[in-house]
Amino acid sequence: MANRILTRISSVSKPFIRTFDAQETILRHEATATSFDIQHKTPPQKKVDKIPVAKYGGRHTVTMLPGGGIGPELMGYVKEVFRFGGVPVDFETVQIDPISDSNTDLEYAITSIKRNGVALKGNIETGSLDTTVISRNVALRNELDLFVNVLNCKSYPGISARHQDIDIIIIRQNTEGEYAMLEHESVYGVVESMKIVTVENSERVSRFAFEYAKKAGRKKVTTIHKANIMKLSDGLFLETSRKVAKEYPEIEHNDMIIDNCCMQLVSNPHQFDVMIMTNLYGTIVSNVVCGLVGGAGLLSGKNYGDHYAIFEPGTRNTGTAIAGKNIANPIAMLNAGVDMLEHLGHFVHADILQNAIDKTVNEDRIHTPDLGGTAASTDVVQNIIRHVQTATKNMKWNVSVSN
Repeated sequence: MANRILTRISSVSKPFIRTFDAQETILRHEATATSFDIQHKTPPQKKVDKIPVAKYGGRHTVTMLPGGGIGPELMGYVKEVFRFGGVPVDFETVQIDPISDSNTDLEYAITSIKRNGVALKGNIETGSLDTTVISRNVALRNELDLFVNVLNCKSYPGISARHQDIDIIIIRQNTEGEYAMLEHESVYGVVESMKIVTVENSERVSRFAFEYAKKAGRKKVTTIHKANIMKLSDGLFLETSRKVAKEYPEIEHNDMIIDNCCMQLVSNPHQFDVMIMTNLYGTIVSNVVCGLVGGAGLLSGKNYGDHYAIFEPGTRNTGTAIAGKNIANPIAMLNAGVDMLEHLGHFVHADILQNAIDKTVNEDRIHTPDLGGTAASTDVVQNIIRHVQTATKNMKWNVSVSN
């Protein structure tokens, strides 16, 4: 049958083929230009329109998504530290039920972030087994087009680790790859999961990485891939990175296969400067590097799109097993708060909080059990508050009052 079809096609006149190809090209162009195709046929490519961000009396309102596990208690620490520091930020707290079979909470959270422009988030569990209930974490990034995640992995001098003086920036594509959420069961017992890699988003993240490296004074960018096996998908990502790299001749560019990358990170992490990769590889590499500098409780992650930003702990762990025990490390969430303040332009408050965190970890060495210490979560927070109060007690804030 296949041979007969091929024979039939080969017998068609060339003018007809050219006409058919032209019509097909027009139809394809029209299809890709429709909002339906953008939103449904290629769901990772979300086109998000910006709405005005709400501001009240010079203060910023930020969406707070506590999430599950230790998230709610960590958010409580952030609010407490911000209150003592006089930070001009108000939080709109949105709870998302992890076991709900409805996406109503998720939709409200997305609306809130669009209204406020910025969110601080814990890891949100998706406990429902209903296939129509999508991962809350992935959905937030996709629906808001948060196409890139940035993780600055920097060692703390006051924490004992196998390697010191690590300073690596991990930049990962955040909305497609294996996390495109396109799965189906073709026949019983056979599940197909689609890995999506597009030129558009590959170029966006590559250009973001090189611009980030340029502004930060970094010297090298390494693309992480598995193009030796996934020649089309990872091959496209690698090819796009190489193309963008040519526009930045002052920055060295190389590439490395993901499995070798993990070994090199453990054995010689100082060879890396800025790393770019697709979504799943970013999850793996982020956790490896966080483990090298002290664990999941230290580093924060930044999710950026064209219009919105979400800040969260770097490894996206819920920490359910230690929830409510007063032993969770609050540093990662507080560092996310620092990132958020810098994004909002509150640089003075960000510096004060960052210095308080650094003094607590490096000089006072008040560490929770995950870092080999014996301090409770509240011990760390109270020490940070003490440093914040010391830094702000003699400060004079200029407040203009109008009648």
